[in-house]
This record gives sequence, C-alpha cells and structure tokens, in this order.
Amino acid sequence: MASEDVRILALTAAAREARKKAHAPYSAFFVGAAVEAGSGKIYPGCNVENASYGLTVCAERVAILKAVSEGEREIKTVVVVAGEGREVERPCGACLQVMQEFAPKNQPMVIVTCTADGIYETHTLAEYLPMPFRLESR
Repeated sequence: MASEDVRILALTAAAREARKKAHAPYSAFFVGAAVEAGSGKIYPGCNVENASYGLTVCAERVAILKAVSEGEREIKTVVVVAGEGREVERPCGACLQVMQEFAPKNQPMVIVTCTADGIYETHTLAEYLPMPFRLESR
C-alpha cells in the first residue's frame, strides 16, 4: 500500500473515532474530522452543536483550531466523515474559508469527504473554493 493511502487511512480512522464524540442533540447529524498538519501530526475534531444554532462549530473547524492551538500553522489534508448511506456531505463555506487561512502555500490542500459507510470523494481546496477571501485582496 502506498504511503499516501496509509496516511489517508490513518486520517479517516481518526475522523471516524472523532465522529463518535460529536455533540449533536438537535440535528442528530454526527460529523468527525481529522487534519494533517504541516508537521505530519494528526488532529481530530467533532461537531459541537449549541441550542443557539449560530454558535455550533463544525468538526473541520474544531480539528483545525485544535491544531492551531498546538502551534501548527499549516494544514495539508482534511478528512471529514459524515452522513449515512451513499450521499457525501461537503464542507460548508465557513470551514472552507478557515481551511484557506491555513492552506499550504506550495501545494494544494487535499480534502477527502466520506460517508460512515465508506463512500468518499477527494478534491482540492481550490476546487471547493476557487475564489477565497484573502487579506491581500482587499
């Protein structure tokens, strides 16, 4: 098995484990994510809902913010596990913009979205967010 496949499998396993810890009492929509930072370390996260829906935090942002809070400044790969069946859920705009903030400058960020049943898609951040907001664009 290629090292890239092993890396994605490790991230997917971490995202599946994180999904089990999701706090989703309002939607019952459980999401897990795992990110690979520039250091190679994996940081998992799960969605955390709130009765005031606007305060809900997506799993992707939890994982990224956990990495940043540990001193990471680059996220190379994001794996998200959500949903049942064959429908793959994609990251929301807020998550994509946070991903942009910490995307590598010299290589495309890879985003893998999976269902709990193992159906998956792989895209780059640029495919999902072709015209991101950047401070230098103001």
